[in-house]
Amino acid sequence: MKTHQILITFFVVLAVGFLSAWKYYYNQHPRTLPVSGQEGHRIGSFSFVNQDAQTITEANMQGKIYVAEYFFTTCKSICPVMNENMVVVYTQFRNDKNFAILSHTVDPENDTVGQMKKYSLKFDADATKWMFLTGAKEPLYRMALNDYLVSVVDSSKPNQIPNFIHTEKFVLIDPDKRIRGFYDGTNKTEVQQLIGDIKLLKKEYKYN
Repeated sequence: MKTHQILITFFVVLAVGFLSAWKYYYNQHPRTLPVSGQEGHRIGSFSFVNQDAQTITEANMQGKIYVAEYFFTTCKSICPVMNENMVVVYTQFRNDKNFAILSHTVDPENDTVGQMKKYSLKFDADATKWMFLTGAKEPLYRMALNDYLVSVVDSSKPNQIPNFIHTEKFVLIDPDKRIRGFYDGTNKTEVQQLIGDIKLLKKEYKYN
């Protein structure tokens, strides 16, 4: 009996020691997210207008972790689901000074500042945290294709802007303007993964 108890105690102590060592290693070497795109790829400069008619540029994202998406306000298919899921992300980090969301329209002709403001009110979106962006179609689309890498262009026409971009992807950007993940914005499991990955980035950049 004593031998049996000694063995149990030994294995308990061993397990506790292993867990302590694993926790120490994880804290010293936390898992990091991969970087997407070709080596050296960075999100470039931009200038769009948010729902409060304020010009938003890359300078507003300086030092921030942010999530980018493309949608349009009159969409009846995936966009409502995407933005209901984005609310979950927004709610989790709305008080975080180092986080933001950029929601770009793919239909700027109809998504005026006024329309974007009206749409943003559905989500109680603070325009300094969750920015609904409109502007000229060409730079909006070029950002999607060349910077956020969320759509594919016909390889025979690499410089041609498509007539319409419709993507379900949420794109996670780090403070160094690198892409750190793509997530299906219509999938609740992937949205939870996004939230977890944002927390990983906060650890990587030592943000509280």
